[in-house]
Amino acid sequence: MIKIALIASKTGPSEAYARDTERGFRLGLEYLTGGTMTLLGRKIEVIVKDDQMKPELSKAMLTEALADDKADIAVGTSWSGGALSMAPVAEEYGKILMVEPAIADSLTGSAWNKYLFRASRNSFQDALASAAGLKDGDNIAFLAPDYVYGKDGVKAFKDAMTQTKSTAKVVHEEFIPLATSDFTAPMQRIFDAMKNVTGRKYLVVIWGAPNPIRKISELNPGRYGIEFLSIGGANLENTKPWKGLDVTGGTFYYYGFPKNSMNDWLVTEHQKRFQVPPDLFTAGGFVSAAAIVAGIKKAGSVDTPKLIAAMEGMEFDTPKGKMTFRKEDHQAMQAQYQFKMKKTPASEWDLLELVREIPASEMPVPINAKR
Repeated sequence: MIKIALIASKTGPSEAYARDTERGFRLGLEYLTGGTMTLLGRKIEVIVKDDQMKPELSKAMLTEALADDKADIAVGTSWSGGALSMAPVAEEYGKILMVEPAIADSLTGSAWNKYLFRASRNSFQDALASAAGLKDGDNIAFLAPDYVYGKDGVKAFKDAMTQTKSTAKVVHEEFIPLATSDFTAPMQRIFDAMKNVTGRKYLVVIWGAPNPIRKISELNPGRYGIEFLSIGGANLENTKPWKGLDVTGGTFYYYGFPKNSMNDWLVTEHQKRFQVPPDLFTAGGFVSAAAIVAGIKKAGSVDTPKLIAAMEGMEFDTPKGKMTFRKEDHQAMQAQYQFKMKKTPASEWDLLELVREIPASEMPVPINAKR
């Protein structure tokens, strides 16, 4: 038996993310094992644990999975704060933690250890994809939650602006509690900062679940000429309410963008089983499964040192195309997508229009891990 632990925030505001990650992970294992759920002649068992979006539980669930369940590999979790609490546990037990879908840069930077891999994207890759659309004279205001995800996201976007030599100006940064439901006061501060500036004005919303762009739109930022710029897109359920809004940005995945047989299978099967297309969290689960399967096949083992040696620098196929684990920090290098909301959707989930696929070669992600 090969045991893989999936730690996900199945209870709390990231419930949909956890659900879609698990769906994608299981679909990925099914596709990549030809439906046998077997590798190296051994059955794969997926052990799912709910961390309830509480860091102490994230740590406890991973400890339980590695110490008691004897998991060979772990995947998780649905938010960056939880993943940061899990990182030392992976090091303590000497087992690989495939970080998914947490995207904080520190997980492949200051908090990194050799047991952490991330097949999905990090905050900086999201930021590069979004910042690529900025022009000279543009103005930026940030709205983000006041914890590691939001702060890493803002820092990543500003660093991405530097990397892309953008001359856009950061006018205001607004960090507020993740539990905020009334955005009137923080948005008034943003309006006050932005209303008299000249040039195009963007509000960069860096948020998890539920995405507040539609709610913020009810405060009418358009009266000050403020448009929305999204980092990372959002899952389909959170993107759907954006219909009719002028939202542009960068995203890790949208089901209609990649053109390959693996993505075709994922879209078809997901639609058949769940009556909706896969979203970016589904894709993240799938690419994590793809990385693990490719690593086990290459190593011919689930022995951790052999897996690390096999996966460093490894190229593997995903629904987005080929990805490569960078040896220095185990971040998967990959394409991203610039998008804009469709003006005239043809169907319920026909939401995004592709502006441009940005290849990995145009994504200068810095290496911040200390080996």
